[in-house]
Amino acid sequence: MVRSYMRHGPTQAFGIVNSPTANSAYDGRLAYVAGWEDVLVWDVKRGEMVSMWHSPSHTSPVTFISPSSSPSSSSSSSSSDTPKTFAVSYQDGSIRLWSFNSANPEIEASEIVTFNGHKKSISHMSWDVSGSKLASGGVEGEIVLWDVIGEIGLFKLKSHRGAITGLKFIPHPNPNKSTHPGFLVSTAKDTYMKLWDLETQHCIQTIVVGRSEVTSLEVKEYDDYLPTGQGEEEDGEGIRGRWIVVTGSGDGESKVWSLDKEKLDSGLKEGENGELPTLIQPLCTLPLPSSSHAITQIDFHPTLPLLLLQTNDKTIIVLRIRSEEEVNAKRARRKKRDKEKSKKKGKQQVEEEEEEQLNDGVTGDVKWEERVTSWCVIRANAKVKSFAMAREQVDSAKGGVQLLVALANNSIESYTIPSPSTSSKKSSKLPDGSSPEPTKTHVVDLPGHRNDIRSISISSDDQVIASCSNGTLKIWNARTTQCIRTIECGYSICSTFLPGDRHLVIGTKSGDLLLFDIASSTLLESYKAHSGSIFGIDVRPDGRGLVTGSEDKDVKFWDFELKEKGEGEKVVDRLGRETIYKTKQLALVHVRTLKMTDDILSCKYSPDGRFLAVSLLDSTVKIFFSDTLKFFLSLYGHKLPVLSLDISQDSKLIITCSADKNIKIWGMDFGDCHKSLFAHDDSIMQVQFEKGQERNSHYFWSVGKDGLLKYWDGDKFELIQKLEGHHGEIWALATSHNGQFVVTGSHDKSIRIWEKTDEPLFLEEEREREIEQMYDTNILDNLNREPDLDGGEGGETVEGVTKQTSETLMSGEKILEALEIADSDREATRTWEEENAKSQVDLPRPSRNAELVAYGDLDPDEYVLKVIQKIPTANMEDALLVLPFRYVISLLGYLDEWALKGQQTVLISRILFFLMRTHSNQIISNKIMRTPLLTLRNHLRESLEKQRNVMGYNLAALKFLKSSWEQERTAGLYEQEGMDEEAVRKRIEEGRGKRKRVVV
Repeated sequence: MVRSYMRHGPTQAFGIVNSPTANSAYDGRLAYVAGWEDVLVWDVKRGEMVSMWHSPSHTSPVTFISPSSSPSSSSSSSSSDTPKTFAVSYQDGSIRLWSFNSANPEIEASEIVTFNGHKKSISHMSWDVSGSKLASGGVEGEIVLWDVIGEIGLFKLKSHRGAITGLKFIPHPNPNKSTHPGFLVSTAKDTYMKLWDLETQHCIQTIVVGRSEVTSLEVKEYDDYLPTGQGEEEDGEGIRGRWIVVTGSGDGESKVWSLDKEKLDSGLKEGENGELPTLIQPLCTLPLPSSSHAITQIDFHPTLPLLLLQTNDKTIIVLRIRSEEEVNAKRARRKKRDKEKSKKKGKQQVEEEEEEQLNDGVTGDVKWEERVTSWCVIRANAKVKSFAMAREQVDSAKGGVQLLVALANNSIESYTIPSPSTSSKKSSKLPDGSSPEPTKTHVVDLPGHRNDIRSISISSDDQVIASCSNGTLKIWNARTTQCIRTIECGYSICSTFLPGDRHLVIGTKSGDLLLFDIASSTLLESYKAHSGSIFGIDVRPDGRGLVTGSEDKDVKFWDFELKEKGEGEKVVDRLGRETIYKTKQLALVHVRTLKMTDDILSCKYSPDGRFLAVSLLDSTVKIFFSDTLKFFLSLYGHKLPVLSLDISQDSKLIITCSADKNIKIWGMDFGDCHKSLFAHDDSIMQVQFEKGQERNSHYFWSVGKDGLLKYWDGDKFELIQKLEGHHGEIWALATSHNGQFVVTGSHDKSIRIWEKTDEPLFLEEEREREIEQMYDTNILDNLNREPDLDGGEGGETVEGVTKQTSETLMSGEKILEALEIADSDREATRTWEEENAKSQVDLPRPSRNAELVAYGDLDPDEYVLKVIQKIPTANMEDALLVLPFRYVISLLGYLDEWALKGQQTVLISRILFFLMRTHSNQIISNKIMRTPLLTLRNHLRESLEKQRNVMGYNLAALKFLKSSWEQERTAGLYEQEGMDEEAVRKRIEEGRGKRKRVVV
């Protein structure tokens, strides 16, 4: 009989505040940060997680979060109730669009669509102004433009030779060319900045930014050099204004560039000397403090004259942009001071020359480096990974700018930056005369560790989990995964609950034993137990003591005692007798020491209490009798030191794991090695037998630096299950006492619980599933590698967006299956009709396919349409690529029938256009296809004509409603303010044509 096991599955990871793999977003109240494969939404003020966005069976980490730009015309009251779209990219090259309503965070976020177009991880994303297009850049240097409304990839731009670090849309400066898709500015680590025309899909300018790689990009629209100083447009003077482009480099240098709107509107027209114009021109280098750290993020405030730059360390530099009036006033003051100095020196000639120069300086153009001045500097407690500003003004900000800072140590902070005041005489100071300083308002750090989790323990009732790291001990509720207690401690390496689950003992790197009372969250006592780090700790099976092993080559034995504490409390009874009651608390008493010849890495009692196993740095394991400490066995065979060991519940087997990536199973009777297993691809950090009712079973768990958790059968020496989920080395492992779950702690600062499910697991099926998964992965790699053969350095710079995934392969197989069922049903019906006509006898109708009957006895064309409609639009083109040509011909026949019925005209047009573009050579060479294609063309034109008439009717109705509303508004203005009809119309036209501008 084939033996079955119970499958284990992951649950929600906890202990994560934010992961350092992605950026952050902020709306003044809620913070959107990455939690490895999830997006976590935190209420910064309350320090609570309000939402988690998780895609089922998806384990790839989040790399970028980009909220869509909300239209500025919508009012705050109306836009607050509408869900906002967030684009979230992942390391596997996929993009998921999530819809989330921040006004009602208790409503779960919904996944709208998934885009697949990048072969590798995505490094940056950006939305256009309307929120209808999304640009994404990958680490391979490719830029993909997505149509969010149509849910398809438009095209792919391939010109960069490094990871994309910045993307910004620039609308066309001419309002008469509203149909133009605009331009795109991109930067990458190949030191280049490129300007793309999205209409022609070509690069129109390439700039070498500097010697170092470009790490950040920001674009802001300015009208700061107009003659009038205002943002009004004058007739006949062309398009005014420019875009300011700021780039940050890996050497800590930040440069400012100018993109003139008039030149961009003119395009690449040759000049008189035959040269093409330079659209993006350098302005200056920002005066920043000298630093070798890369500038990883740059951001302009949307309304205030502030520019924020994040360096690749613990600081964020906030710069203020002066107005032209302020710069000219400063020039005038400088001229006056220099004039007074020259008068004192009595140099009249020098005075006249300097006065002429200064007069020229006051009236000349204001240089951009003169406009930038330092405002304040934010210094965080740890390395800053990203920051995000609240785009809207928050009531609780009290006039300041709300800033969210995501740190690399698994915490987030919020700051308030004072807003620059234009009314103050000294603009570099606050209105009260003080220097601007950022204020830290909130910190979210309690729900997670700051450092790697090195040890995990579970209480005897499996209700409480204790996790230890460098500096903190945290107690978690195992059922709700909420943090109950946070206690400061040293650099803890090992820990264990004491009998009764009220106390916890921790062994530290400094050699101290720390005894904690969990209920009161206090440190009861600290013992200087060893002179080196304590690597092993285990409670005696009788529950009356424990053993510790250290790198000082000592194994020390401790007993538990209740010692009286303090002077006690006096109690007088009725007879006048005094009694002193002293409180007793648990204490550790050192009773004996066992000297070893090498450093001790682990120690463990056998469950029956007879033996003590100790692993040494010389790669051996020594087993002693626990009562007399006499030597019993020596286990040698590992090539590198044994990092952990465990003894089975029946005390018959001992397992050891080593840095040589092997697990060895030994017999406790004679010390013979039953089996040696190559278990992990890196050092194995910990092994433990599974506990529970089955005392005779020898199932055990192992974790390693390869980030995998593995489940083994110690009797058959076979791997049962391999579990993936952590994104770093796994340091700690603990098994529950009832055998229902396992807890792991990792370098990624997350804690994960793996629960036993009711689903049976068979080893043969599990191995077959793993082989099929590897086979599918190889197929996908080959399919996605084919287009790259023609590329390279001299390949095309623009191509279609295609990427085969397991979902698209399954979708293609569904279409194939539907076409086969429909064609076979039609063929059977045609054969039956022919035989009926020949035999002149009513033959019984052949039985139809079970699929068609199950869907309600559908016709073949209706069934194919139903299958195709269920395929997501984003996967449609990749699914159609799987079809062989003979099935393409069959599908064209069904398209003709749908067009004749007027069904799904948009879907038919999209499928037909893609099939004609993909299989044009075969269709042209096949003369038989001419007649059905002509019929399909006529039917589709008729269907499109009907659709156009319907849309035209709807547009006319909307225009009629708009004109009715304008007439009512005109009449209202006429009655209220007593204006004539021409004045009213002029006011409406002025309001319609005026554009909002920010004058800095």
